Amino acid sequence: MSKRLVIFNHKGGVSKTTTVYNLGWMLSKRFKVLVVDADSQCNLSSLVLGDDFEKYYVEDITRLQNIKDGVSAAFQGKPRPITAVNCFSPQKAPSMYLLAGHADLTEYDAALSFAQMSNNALATLQNLPGAFSELLSLTEERYSIDYTIIDLNPSLSAINQNLFLSAHAFVIPTNPDPFSIMAINTLKSTLPRWADWKRAAIPLFAESAYPLLDGVPKFSGTLIQRFNIRNGRAARPYRDNIDEIKRAMSADFYRAIQSAGMVFTSDEYGAEFIANHYCLSEIPDFQGLLPKAHQSGVPVFDLTDADINESGPVLSGMQAKRTLFYEKFSAISDKLVSLLAHA
Repeated sequence: MSKRLVIFNHKGGVSKTTTVYNLGWMLSKRFKVLVVDADSQCNLSSLVLGDDFEKYYVEDITRLQNIKDGVSAAFQGKPRPITAVNCFSPQKAPSMYLLAGHADLTEYDAALSFAQMSNNALATLQNLPGAFSELLSLTEERYSIDYTIIDLNPSLSAINQNLFLSAHAFVIPTNPDPFSIMAINTLKSTLPRWADWKRAAIPLFAESAYPLLDGVPKFSGTLIQRFNIRNGRAARPYRDNIDEIKRAMSADFYRAIQSAGMVFTSDEYGAEFIANHYCLSEIPDFQGLLPKAHQSGVPVFDLTDADINESGPVLSGMQAKRTLFYEKFSAISDKLVSLLAHA
């Protein structure tokens, strides 16, 4: 069975989509990976599809191959079951598959919210809470997926709750500013409530066409991203915020989700990871590599020297940064593989 990881924070601007893209690409060097775009802005789909983005949504062969149309049979009460979506795979990452997003996905939020609050009191809604997980399972089976990584929008919507609870593990990306601390404080109360709902709902929806995935997702760490480097370390304005995020994640936040059964064991985390406050990595700003990566259709760590297209000290500097990001995302991927083995 594929292991599912959701990248989630209801705060915007923390590089959720970029993280899904980079981790999916890195993991696809060794595994078959499904990346899921559940954000109606469809930025992940744009990154993966590149120049084919607009064409994908208008051509008959692909325009219905997305997350919204994938669950439409359940949400529109059609007399047919959910089936797997045909996924796009980029030429430069043939083992990474995209379950494309849809700009109108949020149309299903109200119905899903009502279904999840009704606790199966209305038979006509009983198949909605398990619909997204069913779509993922069927698509994972079609492509023999090892790891699924889900990108959500920055909100506490019913769809986000549902897809978050359809995963085995979760990562919380942050950036070093005071608003990330506020977001962590919100999540420490929200995520346990979601987990409580899931435990109560599993038996209630057990007889539906699409039962809920067993268990609740486990905390797999945080990422601290989007800051500038000075003299080999985060610039002064960011350092205090980085330390505060780490303290918050390993103290009140961790205790709250631990009480909700949303953590691995100390042995599974490892002493070094715990000592680093469950921080998977600190990832500085991509700076000049990012536009070159977008132009070349690859992550920053997979740029070739020809893609960089510079010379002298500028090339040397970008090569060093490319190596840094490759090492960081490789290490993050290794740690997540290790944790997901216990999920």
